[in-house]
Amino acid sequence: MNEENNKSIGDSKVIVTNQTGIHEKLGDIVEKHFCHPFQKPYQKHTQKAFDDINTIVQKFLINDPQGEVILDSCCGVGQSTRLLAQQNPTALVVGVDKSANRIERKVEGFDAPSNYHLIRADLNDFYRLVKAANWPVTKHYILYPNPWPKSKHVQRRWQGSAVFPALITIGEQLILRSNWRLYLEEFQFAADIAGLQGKISEVGNSQPLTPFEAKYQASGQVCWQLQVSPATYASQS
Repeated sequence: MNEENNKSIGDSKVIVTNQTGIHEKLGDIVEKHFCHPFQKPYQKHTQKAFDDINTIVQKFLINDPQGEVILDSCCGVGQSTRLLAQQNPTALVVGVDKSANRIERKVEGFDAPSNYHLIRADLNDFYRLVKAANWPVTKHYILYPNPWPKSKHVQRRWQGSAVFPALITIGEQLILRSNWRLYLEEFQFAADIAGLQGKISEVGNSQPLTPFEAKYQASGQVCWQLQVSPATYASQS
C-alpha cells in the first residue's frame, strides 16, 4: 500500500488527500474505458502464471462442476488467502499479488490449508485472462488496495483504471475493504455506471483478514467494506 502523504495514528497511517469528494473526472474516465477496451499485450510472466493456475482451476471444476472459486486480489503476503481458504474449506481460493517478495514471505501463526494457491501476476493482465476464460468466481476480494490519495493519481486507483470494465465482471460478489471511505464511494460510483448496486458498511471487530486491517483496528481507525454484485452486470459487458 502506498502511504505517501499519510499521517500516523498509533502504528498505522490515516489517508491524507487533496480531494473533498468523488473525483470530478471519474465519470468521464470510467465511460472512456467502457468505450475503448483495454488491449495492452499480456506480460509473459502473467500469461505463464495464469496458464499454470488455470490448469488447476479447470481440474478442480471437472472434479466438482459446482465448485466455488474465490479470488483474493492484491493478497500481499497471503494472510487473507489462507484465512479465506480456512473459512471456505470446499472452495478453491486463489491469491494474486504483483510482488514475488510478498508472495514468498512466510506468514507466522496461520495454518496452511491445501485448498489455496498464491501466484505472482499483474492483475491488469490477469483480470482480462480470467474474464476470457470465464472462471466461475463466486467471491472476489480486494482488501485494502493502494489508495493513491492524490487527486492527480485517480487513474491509478482500480475504479479509474483501464481494466475496470473487466474487473467489475469477475465474481458473483465483489468485496472491497479500505480505511479510506472515499475510495469505496468512488468505486461504488464507478460500479453504478456499470449498472451495479453496492452497499458500504463498517467492518466489525472480527478477526482481521489482512495485516493492514489488524493495524487499523489496533489504532482505532474505522475500516469500511463495499459489496457489489457483478452478476447483475448487463449492457457494458
